[in-house]
Amino acid sequence: MAEVTPMEMIAYTGSRVLQDESIVFVGTGLPIIAAMHAQYTHAPNLLMIYEAGSLAPILEMGMPLSVGDTRAARKATYLKGLCGVFELTQRGYSDFAFIGGAQIDMYGNICSTIQGEDYRQPQVRFPGSGGAGAMAANCEKTIAIMALEKRRFVKQLDFVTSIGYGDGSPDYRDKAGVMGSGPYRVITNQALFGFDEETRRMKLLEVMPGVTTQEIQDLVGFELIIPSDVKEMKLPTEEDLTLLRDKIDAEGYFLKRQVKK
Repeated sequence: MAEVTPMEMIAYTGSRVLQDESIVFVGTGLPIIAAMHAQYTHAPNLLMIYEAGSLAPILEMGMPLSVGDTRAARKATYLKGLCGVFELTQRGYSDFAFIGGAQIDMYGNICSTIQGEDYRQPQVRFPGSGGAGAMAANCEKTIAIMALEKRRFVKQLDFVTSIGYGDGSPDYRDKAGVMGSGPYRVITNQALFGFDEETRRMKLLEVMPGVTTQEIQDLVGFELIIPSDVKEMKLPTEEDLTLLRDKIDAEGYFLKRQVKK
């Protein structure tokens, strides 16, 4: 088995999470790679929505480098524009959505706006939601991609950009008027997380081989739910790595690899 990079591991795990006969709202980079890998392997009938306005293109011209790349429009079933595809999510036509952010809390709420208590004069101002706020509210299940660091997995957010389970109360999302069922998975290079059905708190599902559950807990700023049956993350096969490296992202735009001299 060749060495697997963190970005390859995240893309492969993202692919595993996706299901055949479903619709996924993808963003630039790793989400596109994950969805393409799923289409090539276990989910040939997976449909992709691109934020710039494309639904279910045939990617015969190669991997789109952004959601607005013209390759994402090739033979698309639907091509209308940004407002049109977000309308689809509001009508319930998106089973999964990949989102990201700077920080996440135990209930899957995400901040990509500020760090600091003063909104007008924050310690750090992040790029903002993009489309993630709407995806988190309207898509059925959200899949977050985050770096596993204590400064990112925090007990309390300074600002909620993309709604998760709010304060964890059973009817929080209903009272907030959002339609999707909420956070589904959080993917990092060292662990895969889900959410407890009763408490809605983040739960550890899988860890990388050789990594302990305590090591994962030490990288998180709140108490995780850690079941007794935490599994090892499945590693990509040689065939998976060849697909990722030589066909999907052959130029290494997103799956950059360090060359040893």
